[in-house]
Amino acid sequence: MSSRNAPARTRQLHGLTLCLLLCGLFAGTALAAERGTVIRKAVIYVAPDVTSARLATADRGREAVVLERTPGWVHVIATLMDAAYSPDPEASRTRNVTGWILDKGYVSEQSAKGDEILFGEAADSEDEASRSHGRKGAAADARRLYYRVFDLFPKSPLAGEALYRSADIQWQLDKEDMQSRASYKAASPGDRQPIDEQAMHLVHKKFPGTKWADLAAFEMLDNKLCGDWAGASKCPEKEAEIYEKYAAEHPASPKAAEALYNAAYRWAAIVTIYSGEGESKKIPEAQKRAVAMAQRVIEKNASPEWNARAQRVIYMVEKNIPAYGTTVE
Repeated sequence: MSSRNAPARTRQLHGLTLCLLLCGLFAGTALAAERGTVIRKAVIYVAPDVTSARLATADRGREAVVLERTPGWVHVIATLMDAAYSPDPEASRTRNVTGWILDKGYVSEQSAKGDEILFGEAADSEDEASRSHGRKGAAADARRLYYRVFDLFPKSPLAGEALYRSADIQWQLDKEDMQSRASYKAASPGDRQPIDEQAMHLVHKKFPGTKWADLAAFEMLDNKLCGDWAGASKCPEKEAEIYEKYAAEHPASPKAAEALYNAAYRWAAIVTIYSGEGESKKIPEAQKRAVAMAQRVIEKNASPEWNARAQRVIYMVEKNIPAYGTTVE
């Protein structure tokens, strides 16, 4: 290459070096940015003045990154939802708004006991959502706030429970929606749209081997259950096996006793169904498995309720009382 191009090449190298330095500076600034959220609706203003124009309103649990502070005010980039909700709070179609919010109710990753404050606000919102005339949108607020505990304070003792609660709230909302559809009663779970498992899988990924992962695994069994047995043995047989497998793979789970009871009840119900199907030869084995699963519930001694319900299953099987249908003798 000609030496006449040396000055141009030198300028290019200097320019590239400056660009890399600036990129590194901005990246470092971004990485060091203070991240947080709001625990009450926050109006975003154009300037640190309540008489200035309002740009938007940030709901509880929305992420807000600090740009600068001035007495009584925080200059933030707030992330707002712009379309339908996605099960992953960070995967929703969103828009960012830059403006000023009052420094009231802003909790960041640098806030003392910030994890407890956010968890407390999330729990309060969850309680509000359970009330018949509770605050509109409280369930979504609770879901976002619980997620922020994990997101902003991943090493907090509350992080695992918070992430599970966030996932569980959305799971229950999606489950209710699914069960309201005509397709829910499809004989095979494969014939309907399953509940999105993304958030539950995140619990498994971030907190493997914990009771939160066990609980997430139990919730996801919903996608494997039939909406309607339709008086046939195929579905309850499969479901009993599913619950038995869960109990075997998650023996320490808070849901282990419930899983065993669910299996016991299904085997007891199958006894009645086999009779209607003319499969009398299969009844003794179903009775045996129903009693065995119920006895395992009692052995776990997880709670008086599950013990009592298991005793009821054993009694019904031993007395040949139908556990399924509306048979009257």
